[in-house]
Amino acid sequence: MRQIKFINSNWLYRAEFKEEYINGNINENDFTKVDIPHTNIELPYNYFDEREYQFISCYAKRLNLDSNNKGKKIYVDFEGVMLACDVYLNGNHITSHKGGYTPFSADITDFIKYDEENILVVKVDSTERKDIPPYGNVVDYLTYGGIYREVSLRIVDQTHINNIYTRTYNCLEESKKLEVDVEINNCGNDDKFNVSVQLLDNENVLYSVEKELEINKDMSINTLQIDDIKGLELWDLDNPKLYSVKVELRKDNEVIDSYSDRIGFRDAKFTTEGFYLNGKLTKIVGLNRHQSYPYVGYAMPERVQKKDVEILKYDLGLNLVRTSHYPQSRHFLDRCDEVGILVFEEIPGWQHIGDLDWQALAIKDVEDMIKRDYNRPSVILWGVRINESQDNHDFYTRTNKLARELDPVRQTGGVRYIHKSEFLEDVFTLNDFAHNGGERVFITQKEATGLDYKVPYLVTESNGHMYPTKSFDHEAKAVEHAHRHLRVINEVLGSEEISGTISWCAFDYNTHSCFGSGDKICYHGVMDMFRNKKYAAYSYASQKDCKDGIVLEAITEACRGERDGGGIIPFSILTNCDYVKIYKDGEYINEYHPDRNTYKNLEHPPINVYHILSSDLNLPVSDEDKNAIRNFVINKVKTGNLVDLTPEDYNFFGQIAARANITVPMILGVVYKLAGGWGEKENMLTIEGYINGEAVISKTIGELRWRSGIEVIPDDTVLSIDKTSYDATRVVVKIVDSLGNPLKFNNEFVEVEIDGPAKVMGPSKFGLVAGTSAFWIRTIGEAGEVKIKVKGMYFESEAKIDII
Repeated sequence: MRQIKFINSNWLYRAEFKEEYINGNINENDFTKVDIPHTNIELPYNYFDEREYQFISCYAKRLNLDSNNKGKKIYVDFEGVMLACDVYLNGNHITSHKGGYTPFSADITDFIKYDEENILVVKVDSTERKDIPPYGNVVDYLTYGGIYREVSLRIVDQTHINNIYTRTYNCLEESKKLEVDVEINNCGNDDKFNVSVQLLDNENVLYSVEKELEINKDMSINTLQIDDIKGLELWDLDNPKLYSVKVELRKDNEVIDSYSDRIGFRDAKFTTEGFYLNGKLTKIVGLNRHQSYPYVGYAMPERVQKKDVEILKYDLGLNLVRTSHYPQSRHFLDRCDEVGILVFEEIPGWQHIGDLDWQALAIKDVEDMIKRDYNRPSVILWGVRINESQDNHDFYTRTNKLARELDPVRQTGGVRYIHKSEFLEDVFTLNDFAHNGGERVFITQKEATGLDYKVPYLVTESNGHMYPTKSFDHEAKAVEHAHRHLRVINEVLGSEEISGTISWCAFDYNTHSCFGSGDKICYHGVMDMFRNKKYAAYSYASQKDCKDGIVLEAITEACRGERDGGGIIPFSILTNCDYVKIYKDGEYINEYHPDRNTYKNLEHPPINVYHILSSDLNLPVSDEDKNAIRNFVINKVKTGNLVDLTPEDYNFFGQIAARANITVPMILGVVYKLAGGWGEKENMLTIEGYINGEAVISKTIGELRWRSGIEVIPDDTVLSIDKTSYDATRVVVKIVDSLGNPLKFNNEFVEVEIDGPAKVMGPSKFGLVAGTSAFWIRTIGEAGEVKIKVKGMYFESEAKIDII
C-alpha cells in the first residue's frame, strides 16, 4: 500500500549554490534550518529592489529509509518550486523542472541507500528566465522564489495508481453517470489486476464497480463507469456537496494501492444566454486573486491559503474567483470546493508569447494544470490563453485541442484585451476597461468579438489600474473607487449578453518597477495586501443576503475638513439592510432608502444621504417652508452646488424670509450648519439599519472622537501542530477611536512580542497603514499557549492563541 510522508520540516537552506553541494558536501553551519513552504528571501513591504529574490539557491534534506521499502517505487513530489530547479540524490541528478506553478515528481528509487542517510539536494533557480513562462518580457506581478509549496515522499508498489480523472454526466437527471479514468503506472511486467471504483458519501459506499484488466507496462489509462446513480445531492453555491471516489488496485485479492479524491455532481455551462449552474441562470460576480502576501511572497501554508477563500466567499459574498495568472495552491482550491465558490483557472503568463520551446512549456502547463485539478467541482473554466496576449492561431489551436482532449466536459476560455481577437475557445473572455467614471461601463459584445452572432461571453477584468486606490487615499477617491465597482456589478446584472464580471482585483500585490505606484505595489485591490477592507470591498459585501451577514458601512469619515469645500454631505451607505434611520447628535433626522433609480439591478443599492437637516430646522417658518428648504438642499447637494447659489436661489429664500419676517442670512446660516458645513459644532451621526421593520445594526460616525486603544484580532484562536507543514494565522491590528472605528489617518509604529511556541512571519516592528495592518504568526512544532502583545506609541493590547 502507498505511504505519503510529508517532509516539510528541517530543511537546510543557503542563498547560493555550489557544485560541491550536489555530492552532499554540506557544512550545516553554513546553512539555515527552514521549513517548507519557504521563500528564498523575505522582502520589505514596499520599496525593495525586485532583483533581491532573483538568485540561485540551495535546499537540502536528509532522508532515511529502511530496507523494508526495497522493491517499492519511491518519489519525491514537489507541489511548487519557483522558477526552475534540478533535483539530486546522493550526488545523482534525478530530474529538472521548468515552471513554478505546477507540481512534478522526482523518481529517486534507483539511487536510495537503505538503512543509511541520503542527501536530497535541490538547486533552485529563481531568476526571471526568459525561456520559462510567464517571463520573456515585462510581467505585472512578482514570482518570488524558493520551494514555496509543500513536498512529500510517496512510497508505492511497482504497479500503482498515478492519478484518477472523474467525469459526471446527466447531473440534472434522476439517473446520473460517473466515468473514472484510472491512470496506472506499471513499472513491472504486463499483468492482470483487479481495479475497483467506489463512490462514497463520507465513509458510506453508495455505488461500486470492479473489473479485471490487463495492465500493460508503463503508463496506461483504464476507464470504469458507474451508471444509474440516484439520490445524490448536487454541488452548488449554497450547498457544495462533496462525495469521494476511491479507486483500489488488487493483485491476487490483495490491495496493493488505493487512491481517493473528492468530487461533486454539478452541471456548469456557459451559453449565449449566460452561465447556467445546475440548470439555473447564474450571474457571475467575482474578483481576481494573486496568491502573494507581504514579506513572504508565495510561501504560505494551508490555513492561510484557505482563509483567502473564506474572505472572498463570506466577507465579500462572491461566487467566483479567477486564479490570475497561474494555477494556485491546492489548499486554496480545496476550500473553493468545500465552501462553494467557482473557479476560472488559467495557465501562467502575462501578454508575452515566446518561441516554440517556450510555447511547449506553456502547453505542458495546460496539461499539468488540468491533470492536477481535474476532479474539482469548483473549476468551471480552463484558461488556455496567455493573459492579454496577441493572437497566435497555431499555439492557441494546440492549447484548446489539448484541453478538450484531456477534459471533454469543461469549457475553455482565453483572457484577452484585444477587441475582435480570434475566437478559438468556448467562451469569449475579455478584460474590459471601458469604464473611466463616466456613463459607459462595458463595451458591447459585438464590439468585443467583431462577430454578427452572440457567443458565451465573460468580462474577466475591469477597474483595477483604471483607478488604483490606496486604503489611505483621500475620501473622495476611495468613495469613487467603491462606486466604480458598484457600477460594474450593476451593469453586469442587467446585461443579457454578459455572463458575469470578474473585476480586478481582490488584494493589492507586489509588482515590478514598471507597474504600480513606484513602491513595488499595485493598489488595485478592494482590500489591501494584508486583506483589510477598502471602501470598495463593501461594494461587494453589501450585496450579500442579510442571512449571510448584515453589512452597514458609511463610506465617509463624516468630517467636513476631509471634503473639498467642506461639509459632510452627500455620502453613501453600503448596506444590505432595507433602509436606515439617521440620528444627528441624538436627534432623529430622517429615514433613508436605497438608490434604485441609479442602481436598478443591484439587490442592495447604496443609500445616498443628501441632507442631515432635522425636521425642526430651528427656524420660525411653516412646516411647508421647512419641507421646501429641505428639498432645496437635497437637490442642490445632488448637483454639488449648495455653496454656489444663483439669483433664483436667493429669491427662493427671500420669499420664505419675508413670510417669516426673518433675514435670508439667518436661513442660510442654519442650512449650512445643519447640512454639515462650516460653523457648527462637531457632527455625530448614528445610523441604524432596518430589516423587515426592525433595527438590526447600528453604527456611529463623526467628528467628536479620539484615539482609544489597540485592537489585536487573530483570524484563528487555535492552531495545530498536526499538519502537513507548519500552521499559521493572520493577526489584525487596529488603532481605534472612541467609537470603535479604525483611525484611517493614523500610521503609528507598533511592535509585536510573542510569548510561547510561535514566531512572526516577517518583521515584528512595522507601521500601520490607514490605522490598520496585520501580521502572520506560525507554529514552530511545539504545543502550548501563545501570548501576543502589540505595543503602540500610546496603547498596548494582547491576544492569545492555543497550539494543540
